[in-house]
Amino acid sequence: MSLVVVGMLVGFGFASVYIARQEVVNSASLSYGLFFLGLYLLAHVIARMTVPDADPYLLPMAGLMTGIGLTEIYRLAETDAFRQGLWIVIGLGAFAATLFLLHDDYRKLESYKYLCGLAAVALLALPALPGIGETVNGARLWVHVGPVHFQPGELAKILLIVFLAGYLREKREVLAQFRLKDLGPLLLIWGAAMGVLVITNDLGGGLLYFGVFLAMLYVATARFSFVVAGLALFVAGAAAVYSLFPRVEERVQIWLDPWSDVYGRGYQAAQSLYSIANGGFGGTGLGKGMYTDADGHQLIPYLNTDFIYSALAQELGLVGICGFLLLYMLFAARGFRIALLAQDGFSKLLAVGLTFAFTLQAFIIIGGIVRLIPLTGITLPFVSYGGSSIVANFVLLAGLLLVSDRANRGLDR
Repeated sequence: MSLVVVGMLVGFGFASVYIARQEVVNSASLSYGLFFLGLYLLAHVIARMTVPDADPYLLPMAGLMTGIGLTEIYRLAETDAFRQGLWIVIGLGAFAATLFLLHDDYRKLESYKYLCGLAAVALLALPALPGIGETVNGARLWVHVGPVHFQPGELAKILLIVFLAGYLREKREVLAQFRLKDLGPLLLIWGAAMGVLVITNDLGGGLLYFGVFLAMLYVATARFSFVVAGLALFVAGAAAVYSLFPRVEERVQIWLDPWSDVYGRGYQAAQSLYSIANGGFGGTGLGKGMYTDADGHQLIPYLNTDFIYSALAQELGLVGICGFLLLYMLFAARGFRIALLAQDGFSKLLAVGLTFAFTLQAFIIIGGIVRLIPLTGITLPFVSYGGSSIVANFVLLAGLLLVSDRANRGLDR
């Protein structure tokens, strides 16, 4: 029933965009909604076959997020929406494959924790390699091999969480005693990942990984001193990065005062804030936001990737965007509930890591747009345009469903 509601909302969204553009209701809007509904009903059937006792609300919530994102991307650029639709299909394929491969016992991943950690570091290092790495907007995040163009850091995020869950489950008691020899492998893998992120200039990803690492370490050891030490290291590292990297210094200056250079380096941030303010309380309506000037030039660069939240805030208004944020909060609440219900350490840590990574990523990009924190160029989960992010988030969703199914069946062997 929840998926039927999601399909109807997506159909209404596309219809609103058609009406705003052409002042008629096109039958294609209905077909988009039906196709979307059919796609997620198939995913629902696969989930019920493989993880019948999993949380029933996570998949519909993910469907609504992707539907909102696809509708807004279609409103901004039809060709991008078609490609995003293909990536959603691929992502659901990865979702189904993950469930089929691991539904017997996903905990066998714990045996490969070191391999996952090394693979994550290797994936993060790929964009730094000459010939295949590609720099976009100042950060070297992309790998381009022939027709394949992807962001390996998205998959590395999942692999690092598996490594941390396995290692922390095994060593949590000795880690709580702060034995340095047991911290060695953990700090080695984490330090290598952080070093690669600095080399590739992906400092937003560095913040995400550091936050996940610290959260999982605290959950595993229950030592608040680790959080204090981690925050102290973060402050020291942030000061060092600020002095060493001009790009970071520029982002901080824009965060502090985007109006000082509103037609220069603060242009993107200022236009984004104007867009949010233009939405007012009730929004302009889907398809009626203003994103181009009189000459047809886009007012906000990278609108359908880094700044899609600004577009949604303008068209949905304060009421609509609050409902949108509530959707993320509910997803996080269900994820942490799964962690509480899980009956073994690896499952608990895996659920915490996956949920916290999802939540922190959303906070980092939204917080940057509304000036809570300096802006970093990462995607809004399930919503922003980008194939790598979509696929990785569907794998993340499958992981949460696997843990949820085992927890709800009360399996502790």
